[in-house]
Amino acid sequence: MTRRDGHDGPVVYAHPEYLVSTEWLAEHHRDPGVRVLDVTARLTSTLDNVAHDRCFVEGHIPGSVAFDSPSAKGALSDPGAELPWMWPTPDRVSGSLRAAGVHTGDRVVITARTPRAGLDSGTMWCTRAWWTLHHMGVDVAIHHGGVESWEAAGLPVESGPVAVTPGTITVTRHGLDARATAADVLAALDDDDACVVDALSAANYAGVDPGYGPRRGHITGAHNLPYLSLISAETAGFLDAPALRSALDGLGLFDRPRVITYCGGAIAATVVAFALALFDHPAVAVYDGSLMEWSRDPSLPMTDPSV
Repeated sequence: MTRRDGHDGPVVYAHPEYLVSTEWLAEHHRDPGVRVLDVTARLTSTLDNVAHDRCFVEGHIPGSVAFDSPSAKGALSDPGAELPWMWPTPDRVSGSLRAAGVHTGDRVVITARTPRAGLDSGTMWCTRAWWTLHHMGVDVAIHHGGVESWEAAGLPVESGPVAVTPGTITVTRHGLDARATAADVLAALDDDDACVVDALSAANYAGVDPGYGPRRGHITGAHNLPYLSLISAETAGFLDAPALRSALDGLGLFDRPRVITYCGGAIAATVVAFALALFDHPAVAVYDGSLMEWSRDPSLPMTDPSV
């Protein structure tokens, strides 16, 4: 077959190592040098994460550690920022990973479950953790299908809290090329070589849903690719390579040298960004402030089709 990118042959991931199967994890989760971090989200109205007590202690993959990146000021966010989930410093990431028992040279595997659809979707918390850690130089992969796939395979789970011996890792890369600012988005909207992608639902894009700030709808000029269209299950059950590539090609994203993705708070946006990374798109960034920032500033262009 001839693919849209002009190459012949089957459609495959350029980076299959970014995903690990349940079979692989069952064989390697106890290996020295493999650290499994559970990023399950069970967010409250104040964006605190109570997944440790309500989900993790009830059942988790043996040897895994609860890793609170979903909290508004969590393990992979800047606690001093005005908005939640803003890009962290290397020191912040280093301390969070050491507290989770990660050592220099470890391969980190991100897993999760989905206790509720929506903001607790395991997929986007896995990709957010991967996006941050990968661009800060950590060897990291996502567990395809998450804890649900582990349980579906009949593999054992453990319950109760986990004692962690601190690790030794030090992260030195800032990974700032992985994030975009409002100014970057504005520039991309006027650049034929760039594409801005809204990863939220079609209803949110159309201004039907309440949105993530004082204004509804989408960034003017952005294209819509809902993150749920890229998965077959809420916890990192990604479509196979041909179907995923077809969804990305539907917007012509590989025809654009640069892509910026966004959502409400730069979480779901990482699902689209991760999918592009699987196929080695050369330049993808996630708009850090997303609609939580953009919708607050009336000088920034926004379209509400529902009006």
